[in-house]
Amino acid sequence: MTKRIQGGVSTSDVIVTAYCANNYDVFKEILELHVPKGATVADVTYGKGVFWKKIDPNQYNVIGSDIALDANVFRPDYIKLQNHVDCRELPYVDDSVDCVVLDPPYMEGLYRKKASHMAGSGTHSAFRENYSNGLATEEGGPKYHDAVLNMYLLAGAEAYRVLKKEGICIVKCQDEVSANKQRFSHVEIITAYESMGYYAKDLFVIMRQNTPSVSRIIKQVHARKNHSYFLVFQKIKCKISSAVSFVKDGQIKQRGRTQKDQISA
Repeated sequence: MTKRIQGGVSTSDVIVTAYCANNYDVFKEILELHVPKGATVADVTYGKGVFWKKIDPNQYNVIGSDIALDANVFRPDYIKLQNHVDCRELPYVDDSVDCVVLDPPYMEGLYRKKASHMAGSGTHSAFRENYSNGLATEEGGPKYHDAVLNMYLLAGAEAYRVLKKEGICIVKCQDEVSANKQRFSHVEIITAYESMGYYAKDLFVIMRQNTPSVSRIIKQVHARKNHSYFLVFQKIKCKISSAVSFVKDGQIKQRGRTQKDQISA
């Protein structure tokens, strides 16, 4: 006999938040949960198209674009591809797309003024192959991790412009250590996107399936990253916001001084 709970059917076949799987396996689950069938989806950092390998071609109207598409990308007939399109300047009118997929390079080593200085060797070779066209980035912009964050912020703002009301933005990212400093990219992105007007609707964790290694390490001071994230945002007005919005101006500094005075006393 089937046991019914709260008017539904009891089942263990549910979509969960953490996976040791391929990106395309998790991406399929995210679309199933958050993007309705028949939606127009703009994958604005299409890359090699790996996200779409397990998607039913009859479910979505997909437009893939990138700054420099590889000739050998996965390009099924149902996906319309546009080359030389910058995710920070999309060729779509305002409020016209149901879902945007954003997966830019998320290693600061792939943002370099000289191509010879770019990272992506050893166990990171797959990142360089899939996330970089091998060209140096433009002069005059932010450096290192700030260059990564700048890309996400500009692309996220552009995605917000083209998304319909209540549209979905799916963002792939990974934390990193840059200049010996811990940078929790997923937290930075969530905080920034909330300030744009997005609602942080969901989060998925993907465990790396091979073991990371480091050459010439003297002493390890940070845990090695072996997971990444899919963040799901919605273009919707929401009262939930970053923790800083709950704190009045100057309250944190004042409380810090008070605690210091108590310790001194």
